[in-house]
Amino acid sequence: MTPRERAVLRGPLYQFLQDDHLRLDELLNRADADPNGIDMDAFEAFRSGLLRHIGMEEKVLLPQARRLRDGEPLGIAKQLRADHAALVGLLVPTPTHEIVATIRRVLVEHNPLEEEAGGVYEACEALAGAEAGALLTRIVAMPAVPTAKHFDGPRAFAAIENLLRARTLVGGE
Repeated sequence: MTPRERAVLRGPLYQFLQDDHLRLDELLNRADADPNGIDMDAFEAFRSGLLRHIGMEEKVLLPQARRLRDGEPLGIAKQLRADHAALVGLLVPTPTHEIVATIRRVLVEHNPLEEEAGGVYEACEALAGAEAGALLTRIVAMPAVPTAKHFDGPRAFAAIENLLRARTLVGGE
């Protein structure tokens, strides 16, 4: 693929979503910077931002890709959804350094599926073609997701274990 063709596939839609990943990474790093505790303001901004980002992908990007593929989902969609579910589960309890480290591990595996050459963002940009601008407008318009109070009960941690296990099972298919 020529650099010009790659630039088309990494247009405004790709750039917006990649930039949002970078913004979220910075917030997560800030939240976890102090070894003595979590910066809750930074974490809550990360939490809200990640939920919105997942919403952009789950409610707009992946359904649009499926529509443009005549009802056939992207091959990687099942893995993305399993990762998203695990990430959402990890946002439920009060954050700790261990939880942040687990979030980071999931994102280190997840984000390349979207950003790397031939990844989801390039595929969606190519599929959208002339509709890419309208798709980006819909994504940018996604509202903030309201967040609930953190819940630290045993069911939350059991659910997290199950979701993390499920995402590795999907990846092994």
